[in-house]
Amino acid sequence: MIAIFLTAILTENYILCQFLGICPFLGVSKKLNTAVGMSVAVIFVMALATAVTYPINQYLLVKNNLEYLQTIVFILVIAALVQFVEIVLKRFIPALYQALGIYLPLITTNCAVLGVVLLNISKEYTFAQSMINSVGAGVGFLVAMVMFAGVRERLEGCDIPKGLQGLPITLVAASLVSLSFQGFSGVVSGIFG
Repeated sequence: MIAIFLTAILTENYILCQFLGICPFLGVSKKLNTAVGMSVAVIFVMALATAVTYPINQYLLVKNNLEYLQTIVFILVIAALVQFVEIVLKRFIPALYQALGIYLPLITTNCAVLGVVLLNISKEYTFAQSMINSVGAGVGFLVAMVMFAGVRERLEGCDIPKGLQGLPITLVAASLVSLSFQGFSGVVSGIFG
C-alpha cells in the first residue's frame, strides 16, 4: 500500500510524468495559495470520484456487462462531484471560489481525475488500493502544483529575455520541474522492487 501511495506521488505523478491535468497546472500555479486551494479540491474530487465510481463499476457495470459505458458514467459522476465542490466552496470559502475562477469547473474536464479512476480499474486495484492510489495521485498533484507555483513566483522577479517571457518560460520551467521527478523512479523501484 505504501508503494502504491509513493508511486502515485513520485514516479507516476499524473501531471509531471503522465501529463494529465496540464490545464490547471499551467493556469492556477501563478500563486501558491490558489495552487494549494485547487490541489485540495482535486484531492477531494479524486478520492470522492474513486469512492463513488469503484462500486458503480464493480456492482453495476461489470455485473451487467456494461463496461463500455465506464467513461461516460465516470465523466457524469465526476461532473456531479465537481458541482458539489463548487457549491460548497462558493458557500463556505468564497475567497477561494473567486480565486479559482474558471479553473474550478475545469476539474470536471481535468483528465487527471478521469485518468486516476480509469487507471485504478486497468491496474485491477482493490477498493482500498484504488483509494490509496487516488489520494496519492492527489497529493502528487499538490506537490507538483506547490513546487511549480514556487518556481513561477521566483520567475516573477527575474530578468527573462523577451523571446522567453510568458508561456515559453513557463513551459521551460514546467519541463525542469518534470525532470526533477524522473530521479525518483530509481529510488521508489529500488525500495519497493
